[in-house]
Amino acid sequence: MKSLVVAATVVAAFPSPQMQTSAPWTLYASGHYQQAISAGLARNDGFGYAIAARAELAREMLRDEPCLECLEQAENYAREAISSDPKLAEGHVYLAVALGYETRILGPVIARLKNFPNTAKNEIDAALADDPRDPWAWAALGGWNVEVVRSGGALGRLIYGASVPQGVEDFRKSFEIDPHNVVLRMQFALSLAGYDRKTYRSDIADALTIAASDKPRTAYDAFSQSRARQLLAALNLGDMAAFDRLVRHDQGYP
Repeated sequence: MKSLVVAATVVAAFPSPQMQTSAPWTLYASGHYQQAISAGLARNDGFGYAIAARAELAREMLRDEPCLECLEQAENYAREAISSDPKLAEGHVYLAVALGYETRILGPVIARLKNFPNTAKNEIDAALADDPRDPWAWAALGGWNVEVVRSGGALGRLIYGASVPQGVEDFRKSFEIDPHNVVLRMQFALSLAGYDRKTYRSDIADALTIAASDKPRTAYDAFSQSRARQLLAALNLGDMAAFDRLVRHDQGYP
């Protein structure tokens, strides 16, 4: 895998209860990603395109090597979702996520020339404006803050106003909304491990422990959980070379 609360029973707002029985979602949840993409495109609406983007991103995370063309396809699906339904937060979130993974392949210089950091931030802001309680949007904002500082350092903080402490707080907001989301915990651990695993070791270990033990909701959650368990095992054994390799791979670097 690469590289997007009021009660413990709260789940992610997407899809809505009505959509959870739809063909695109049930296919996605069971891990049939190509079929989910086809079913989503057949709907020809914002929800369908958003599921197609999410399924394409899931397929990318399962690959041994990153695929730029595949991420660009996910980006295109997300843009179609936004065009079809500008108020659907998930289209904006998946566009930001796709751009983030593309950045790891293209490198920060090309990404800045393509204005990816600003575009991603604008999409996340749009998602939160559409749905302030979307846990994926808050996690995407947290990842954006950490990654901009990791890749740009003081310049990233100065130009984009990014902050690692703010990123940590954004992730924690996503956990408050959806405390049992395996993928969000895993992404938090990956973000901090890619930035500074020594300083944030406790936070990383806690996130991986929760991701490794919570109940997965979808096939992709189960896959993410298996990766969290591998990372946690390497961390507990003190095999930091293996841990760093896993982190880099799961973040989507070539």
